[in-house]
Amino acid sequence: MPGCLCPGCGMAGPRLLFLTALAVELLGRAGGSQSALQSRGTATACRLDNKESESWGALLSGERLDTWICSLLGSLMVGLSGVFPLLVIPLEMGTMLCSEAGAWRLKQLLSFALGGLLGNVFLHLLPEAWAYTCSTGPGGEGQSLQQQQQLGLWVIAGILTFLALEMFLDSKEEGTSQVSGYLNLLANTIDNFTHGLAVAASFLVSKKIGLLTTMAILLHEIPHEVGDFAILLRAGFDRWSAAKLQLSTALGGLLGAGFAICTQSPKGVEETAAWVLPFTSGGFLYIALVNVLPDLLEEEDPWRSLQQLLLLCAGIMVMVLFSLFVD
Repeated sequence: MPGCLCPGCGMAGPRLLFLTALAVELLGRAGGSQSALQSRGTATACRLDNKESESWGALLSGERLDTWICSLLGSLMVGLSGVFPLLVIPLEMGTMLCSEAGAWRLKQLLSFALGGLLGNVFLHLLPEAWAYTCSTGPGGEGQSLQQQQQLGLWVIAGILTFLALEMFLDSKEEGTSQVSGYLNLLANTIDNFTHGLAVAASFLVSKKIGLLTTMAILLHEIPHEVGDFAILLRAGFDRWSAAKLQLSTALGGLLGAGFAICTQSPKGVEETAAWVLPFTSGGFLYIALVNVLPDLLEEEDPWRSLQQLLLLCAGIMVMVLFSLFVD
């Protein structure tokens, strides 16, 4: 520049123009990159929305809707088996409980219920839990020691949960506590949830397998429901109230069926059943050994005690027969 004494100052103009052009180029590229990122983000969001729409569409498609209807009807039939004891237990049973003959009849029912509960736990729930654990293990090659310990921990968790519920909910001031009855309803609801899982998972395979599974569960549940009904009568409920409460547990089966269909994956069903079944087993064990067995041990007549033992074995044998010929 004329009049400038600084050496190299004449190069300042071209350098300034070069830096300005470079800055404009970088800004242009940044703007283009931002636009590209925005367009990519929009495309990704559109793809996710499309996938979600496709998943809901597949869930509510004609074929899947047929599975929904069959699974819910099958689970509802299993839940409605709770009214079967109304056909077996006499109408006057609720009013007879205050008499000596009625109390003895109830102890007979409780003896059968105790055998049914123990048979249900050790011949149905726990073996199925072991089978589910084997199928979800790596390669399906069987259970490891850690998996077996996890099953045991879930059984203990079920026992401790029902113990805590009875400790904090039971009222010692009332003559007849109904907490044991509500605990049995809770365990029965969770049990029906697993039945709903099994029914829906079977219908996802085929209608034939779904119908066979539903009939097998129905045959298995009939003696179990009689025992549950006797436990509710022992807890102080009248005959019709016990029947209505038994029907309310059918909701668990409907929830289980809906969960199985929504997951649309046998693996998801197996992973859920692998911990639900042992937890339910712990609850039934607590009810059988803490709420039912002590009443039977109060009997002082040896002949009646022998009858109770025979009825307990009869309840177990019924579950054995169903396990052999139905499963």
